[in-house]
Parts: sequence; structure tokens; C-alpha cells
Amino acid sequence: MTDLDSYLASFDGEPGYLDWAAFGPLSPAVRAEAQADTELLGSGRRTSIDLVNDHAREARELVASLLRTDASQVVLQPSTTYGLMQAIYGLAGGLMLGRGEFPSLTVAATRAADALGSVQLQWLEPDDGFITPDVVREALTDDTRAVAVSLVDFRTGYRADLAGLRDVIGDRLLIVDAIQGFGAVDVDYGAADVVCSNGYKWLRAGRGTGFAWFGERALERIAPVLSGFAGTDGDLPLDLVPLPSASAQAFTVSGIDTLAAARLATALQELADVGVATVDAELSERTRDVMFFADRYEVPVITPRDPAQRGGIVTLAPAPQDAAPLAASLANHGLTVTVRSGLVRISPHVGTGGDTLRLFGDALAAFSSSRVW
Repeated sequence: MTDLDSYLASFDGEPGYLDWAAFGPLSPAVRAEAQADTELLGSGRRTSIDLVNDHAREARELVASLLRTDASQVVLQPSTTYGLMQAIYGLAGGLMLGRGEFPSLTVAATRAADALGSVQLQWLEPDDGFITPDVVREALTDDTRAVAVSLVDFRTGYRADLAGLRDVIGDRLLIVDAIQGFGAVDVDYGAADVVCSNGYKWLRAGRGTGFAWFGERALERIAPVLSGFAGTDGDLPLDLVPLPSASAQAFTVSGIDTLAAARLATALQELADVGVATVDAELSERTRDVMFFADRYEVPVITPRDPAQRGGIVTLAPAPQDAAPLAASLANHGLTVTVRSGLVRISPHVGTGGDTLRLFGDALAAFSSSRVW
């Protein structure tokens, strides 16, 4: 059995799940690791506790390996949002971002601007929601100090061109919310300065498994405003307040949830074993299948057709009068998807089998047969 075969076999959920962009059901290996480590932490033995604690180091090293960077630049976080807030609250100057970004970005940016006054927001509002290099180029000003963008847009599935954005913004900071792409698409993160993500979607590691990477330029320019006692070097600081760490450790508030780190490390190892490029190629085929059925039953798709411009999300945009009937047909056929603001988001994973895709096709066929033209 190949690494890919083993990885595909680990998707053991019931047919009908097409909502990986919302939550990734935990893999068997992650579930087993969580149960084993819970027992170890119940033993009261120092060796057992230390064994579980070491998963934090393991997770940071695996993140660094997948990002092709150094582990000292990686810090574990409770969520993607925590990492983004660490980055944004430490900025000064103009911050450019799309008004349609996921609230992890828009809310953090607005709160930082309102509370500190050191961040000036520069909103982008392209008609299709795609934050392309051309859109950014036209909006850049001398005051722009950073650009924040989602690697894969949560609404449309559009995959940002990180290299193209880097070419456009020069040495300004590029902050990337990678939660809808990390573990699902193969990209060069070297174009970014900050990458924040979480393991509870495509990595199948559960909540609490966030992490962030801060490159050299980010470490130089972003102040560790939200740095707690765990963001210092050495032993627990008592009777004095030392400076923040010079590494990414500075962007830490408190101690790490080692059980979450264990789940993250396990999921990252599964991904490393099969390879991100392999996952990306397989997932591209699944999204192509989803588009095939949408086209067959004439349901409009707003996700880019070019595989290089999309991730694992395919968004359907039915006519306003068709949105509710389409959602009902999908639900009636046992399919789990996300319906929001008249859009239907379909997000398969590499382990999405033919049985689920057949259910999807049947649901679209039933919807199409009852549609009034």
C-alpha cells in the first residue's frame, strides 16, 4: 500500500460529508494519539507528562519543515485568529486588506485600528472578491506598510498568487491567513512574511491546533504587543519583567495546550508522509468532479476553473429563487455543506469517495428536475 493509499484509507467517515472548509473530522491517527496522551497525562508520572509536552517541539518542527523554514520562527497558537491578532496588533502604518475577507482578518484589523491608532486600514473591494496582484497594485500608496490576504478565499475558493503579490508590494509585509489552504494546496510560502493557520479543517487535527510563522522581516517590524510571560526566553520570569524573546516565541501569551500540540503533530506527520503536492493534485481532481456535476445541471460556479487558482472549495451561486431548493435537495440527500448569503460552498477532501460524489450528483439532478425555468 502506497503512502497515498494509506492516507486515503484514513478517511473513515460516513458518505455525504462535503464541508471540510468548515471542519475536518479527526483522522483515526489523531483520535488514537489524543486518547493515548490523555491517559499519559492521567498517570501523574513526570516522564509521561514530559513525553506529551514534547509534542509541542515536534509540531513546531513539522510546521517549519512544511513551510521550509526554521522552527525558531514558528509558534503554536490556540487558533489562526490569535496568530493574526499577534501580527496585526504589532503593525504601524497602512494595512491593506479585502473588506470581504473572513472576520478573523477584518475584525482583528478594525479592533487594532480603533484601539491603538497606529494602524490605518486601506480596504479593497473588488467586484469578484479576488485579491489579485493587479487589484493590490492599483490600490497601493506610499503609506501602505503591509498587505493581509487569505491564501484561499473562504467564500469563492480563489487561491491567492503569493509570488505575484510579493512582486507587487516590494518589501512591504505580506500577512497570510492560510487556514483554507494549509495542508490542501502546495504553495511557496517564502513569498510571505507571516503565515497563520489551524489544524482543525484540512489537517483533521481538531480545534486548538493553531500556529504562526514569522519571517525575519516580520520579526524586525512587528512589535510583540500581545506578548505574555510565555513569550520570554529562559525560566519563568519572577520578580522582574524581561524583554520579549527575539524569536517568534515573543508572539506567545501563555502556556501551550500540549494535547492540542499532540493532535497537530500527528496530523502534520500524516501530511508529510503523503506529501502536500500529492494532496493538492488529488484534491484538484475532487473539485473538478464537483464542477462537472454543477455544469451538468447548470448550476453556476464562481470558483476559478484554473486548478492553480483554486483550493478545495467550489462555490455554487444559484439564482436567488433557487438557493433554498438547492440547499434542501442537498440536505435531503444526506450531504453536509455550507450555505451562506445565497451561496452554496462545497468542499471535498482527497478522501471524498465516489459514493459521496454520486449523492451530490443525485441531489443536483433532483433539484434540476424540480426547478422552474
